[in-house]
Amino acid sequence: MAAAVGMGQQWVLVEMVQAFYEAPAYHLILEGILILWIIRLIFSKTYKLQERSDLTPKEKEELIEEWQPEPLVPPVSKDHPALNYNIVSGPPTHKIVVNGKECINFASFNFLGLLDNEKVKSAAQASLKKYGVGTCGPRGFYGTFDVHLELEDRLAKFMRTEEAIIYSYGFATIASAIPAYSKRGDIVFVDEAACFAIQKGLQASRSNIKLFKHNDMTDLERLLKEQETEDQKNPRKARVTRRFIVVEGLYMNTGDICPLPELIKLKYKYKVRIFLEESLSFGVLGEHGRGITEHFGINIDDIDLISANMENSLASIGGFCCGRSFIIDHQRLSGQGYCFSASLPPLLAAAAIEALNIMEDNPDIFQTLRAKCKRIHRALQGISGLRVVGESFSPALHLRLEDSYGSRENDEKLLKRIVDYCVNRGIALTQARYLEKEEKCLPSPSIRVVVTVEQTEQELDKAASLIKEAAESVLN
Repeated sequence: MAAAVGMGQQWVLVEMVQAFYEAPAYHLILEGILILWIIRLIFSKTYKLQERSDLTPKEKEELIEEWQPEPLVPPVSKDHPALNYNIVSGPPTHKIVVNGKECINFASFNFLGLLDNEKVKSAAQASLKKYGVGTCGPRGFYGTFDVHLELEDRLAKFMRTEEAIIYSYGFATIASAIPAYSKRGDIVFVDEAACFAIQKGLQASRSNIKLFKHNDMTDLERLLKEQETEDQKNPRKARVTRRFIVVEGLYMNTGDICPLPELIKLKYKYKVRIFLEESLSFGVLGEHGRGITEHFGINIDDIDLISANMENSLASIGGFCCGRSFIIDHQRLSGQGYCFSASLPPLLAAAAIEALNIMEDNPDIFQTLRAKCKRIHRALQGISGLRVVGESFSPALHLRLEDSYGSRENDEKLLKRIVDYCVNRGIALTQARYLEKEEKCLPSPSIRVVVTVEQTEQELDKAASLIKEAAESVLN
């Protein structure tokens, strides 16, 4: 028995030696390195922490006295525009009282003049008596009133979509809608001139963001082709990665219209989804004010999601999204602004419904607005030192300096002097404001000129003449 065991051990040893000779050279080298590393670890000295001397109480007190904490917020100059308000007295309608002086309003986004409309105010007052002031609860927690459902139904029918959803805050609408669909790992192609609300939505989504040059479809297609090539390298990942294009109908920061027909072609060519933000174009473009899809005669079903606020043309508060039912219903579970914010006060929902009634009953109002936009756009051409930015039919135009005066701060001060010159003479304008450290692509400083249907031709001409006079006085 013992002899058999001895023979077995000898046979195992022979096999080990044979395997050693047959093993590849790289395998032997790797094992040798590992053995040497183990030997080194066993016999190496243990690591000694660097000796430190304890500080005396006096030295500690001196260090504490020398330490200066970083400020909680950066220092802000007392003359910063955000700390110096223009005080408005009364409703910001056709005529607005700014710092005690009555002016013609070229600053508020009251495009259709419905903010002080008697029918709208009567509808809001009747709702106030019936429902009270607010809701004190989100839509899912006793915050859904019958007037909310009526407004959503009316918006869906007006936009000719299957369903609509309303939010109580305009900014939060697109900022909540984007992260409801686009998640970490997804890819979003977005115009570099996109408004701040879109930027916040993209940030919340934590998606992979790819910026393309403003309204440059060639640059967008370049990015789409690059992504298509990447997808071919990793088809498994590509199958679970969603791709979106996010654009505005009329861009808030430029007044330009997006080339939607070209976007639709790219959508189907590269299989991406389109999110369209229409806060500036809803109630402005199209024969009936339905926005850019009606303007170009495009089937609204070609757009995956449309978003707009109700704070411009409808002269209310909040915003809405519309599209196919399965897309909109998803927001009722995932739209943060919808799920966690108190719902829209019923009086504002009633006001928005009445504003829709007026838009449907008076389709000529949109032609009137476009005619006035074109009139002032034409009148503002040729001003020395300033250039007009934006489409001729955009109700929000930008006036930018032709040449910079050394720094952004200097440019803003000059534009402020032009604004103050006009306000002191009865024309209320405003500068476009941005969070400079937060913007992805900071727009150039500008004066924003807003057109409404209430402004007369004489007032439009007066405003253009006064802006020209102010520019000559300040810049020359």
